Parts: sequence; structure tokens; C-alpha cells
Amino acid sequence: MNDLQVALIVAGVAAVAGVWGFNKWQERRQAQLAQKVFRSEHPDALMGAAGRDAAEESVEAEPMTRREPMLPDADEVAEVRAEVGGLPSLPEQYADEIADCVVRIDFAEPVSAPGLWVAQARWAGHIGKPMSWLGFDEGTGSWKLLSSHDAGHYKVVCAALQLANREGAVSDAELSTFLDGVWELAGQCSGVTGIPKRDDVLMTARNIDDFCASVDLQLGVKIVGANEPLTGPRLKELAEAAGLTLLGDGAFHYIDANGLTRFTLANIGSETFDADSIESLATHGVTLSMDVPRVPDGPAAFDALVEMARPLTEALGGILVDSQGSPLTAEMIATIRAKIAQMQGLMARQQIVAGSVRALRLFS
Repeated sequence: MNDLQVALIVAGVAAVAGVWGFNKWQERRQAQLAQKVFRSEHPDALMGAAGRDAAEESVEAEPMTRREPMLPDADEVAEVRAEVGGLPSLPEQYADEIADCVVRIDFAEPVSAPGLWVAQARWAGHIGKPMSWLGFDEGTGSWKLLSSHDAGHYKVVCAALQLANREGAVSDAELSTFLDGVWELAGQCSGVTGIPKRDDVLMTARNIDDFCASVDLQLGVKIVGANEPLTGPRLKELAEAAGLTLLGDGAFHYIDANGLTRFTLANIGSETFDADSIESLATHGVTLSMDVPRVPDGPAAFDALVEMARPLTEALGGILVDSQGSPLTAEMIATIRAKIAQMQGLMARQQIVAGSVRALRLFS
């Protein structure tokens, strides 16, 4: 046996060991999540009826007692991930160790991205949840998001399937399609991989979805006019003076320095605002809305929303009310603010920080 053959054998053994180690850790992580994550009952974070279909709820104060389950420590996850194969962490906007089921494949020889794309296209269309393919670019030493237009070749590839979003948790059928498809693809292309236990992944997905549903709130307050309707030009003047921008969805958006919408201003009626018709529009009321899980620093965003409501309420000669039409007092506003802070605190303790990349993906 010559030196080249020995080197190839050693390299092959090292690759198999690395993949085996990564996937054993992944199986252990999924089992831990299934056992530990989100065991306790989550009282309603806002108005007792929070859920993924709840919107514009009013607020009541209520005691909240709970035992917090915890996800694996983020630093521990990153440390273990870095130890396997010596590769950099995956980009979290595509492959998140908490939000996704991630499966790595090591190929004996570099596989062309077009060939991989054709192979996965046979079954990927049967999956409704977001899915990403990433290849490790040895030239740049970084992960690259693959697409049908990629012409590169990769020896290490990761497939990531998002476990939950606002449409619910990944289904048993979708997860089976994903895991079976990745396994078959690896076999077709002489790849080495390991598949996590399906039941553990499903339980993790459902636990994540249950938690996210319990804190999913789109908060809305309304300004109802009592006097003459407010003209479109005056409304536009007030909105723009407060830093809001009219976007194509027919609402004014308060956008922060990171490009995230903190709250919106929309017409209370069925007619939306747009650049062409707003000059001739008149309205008897508007709605101010905030998608709480997607907003960083929710209390500050709510303060800005209330501040925006004051001149609009005066201009309309109206009153600020909740979704049921009850006037919002200063005490109620303070209660809402406290609830937002409390809910976002719950999210942060579960490593789903409001407004973060992870939160934007899970609450999409």
C-alpha cells in the first residue's frame, strides 16, 4: 500500500468520524429539546386569547406564574458546532440550530450544485416549510446558500428545514419527506450522513410552535373620530412628521435604523392609503398596529406608537380605543406596556429574542 492510498484512507476515516460526531450530537440535542423545551403551561401573554390567529386584542392585567423550561445554551451549541469538522457556524438566517432540522452530508468527491439541485427538486416541492441548502466553499472558507443558478462544486453540504412558522409546526409527512430525501440524495452521490430521530424532531417542532403561539400578538389600537373626517393630506403630513413612511401595502410604517417595521398606521375602513388616492381621501379613524414578536425593544416601540397617537387623536377630534371600542386610559396604556415587556422577556429566556433573525423566521 503506497503513501497516497494510506492518506486517502485516513482522510476518509476522518470525514466519517466527523459526520458521525456531528449527527450524534444533533440526535442528542433533539432528544434534549423534546424532553426539556416548553414543558410548562404558558398563560396568555396579552388578553388571555393570544394565538397565531389572535390580532388586535385589548389588555387585562393577570398574574403569571410559571416554571421556565430552557433551550440548550447558545454558547454551548456554538462550541459543539465548531468542534465538529472545524467548519465555521452556519448562517442563522438559513440554518438555525434551534429553529431548523439541520442535516450535514460529506461527499467523497465534490458534487456539482446543479446535480444536487435536480436531485432534491424531485421531493422538495412536497414540503411547505422553508428549506435551505448550504455548501461549504473551500476557496472562501465560508458557507454559501445554494440555488438553481449555482455552478459550484461542494464536498460538504448542509440541508436545513425550518421546524415552525405562523402556519404551524412542520408536519410528520413533510419531515419524513425531508429526511428520506436527504438520505437518498446522500446515497446517490456517495455521501456520508446521519439522520436525526424523526419523533424527537417532531416533538421539538411542536414544542417550539406551541410556545410561539402562546406569545404571538399583533397589538392594535384605534383612533375613532368624533368630529369632521381627517383629510388625506393632513393625515400624510402628521404621519410623515412623526417619521412614518407610506409603503405599497397601503399603510404608513415606522421603520427603525435596521429596516424593521416597529408599528403601522392604516385606515380604519376597507380603503387603503396609497400615493395616488390619499390626496382625495378622508377618514373617520385609523388603526395603529404592532407585531410584537417581530419588534425589538417592544416597550420603546409602544411608547412611539402612543406618542404618534396623540396628535392624530387631536386632529380627528376623536378618542383612542381598544379593538372592542373601549377608551384607553393612562392606566390601561401602562398595563399594555408592561405586558409587552413581560412577553418579550419570556421570548428572550427561550433564546427567541423579539426582532432577532430567529424571531423573524419563526413569526413569518
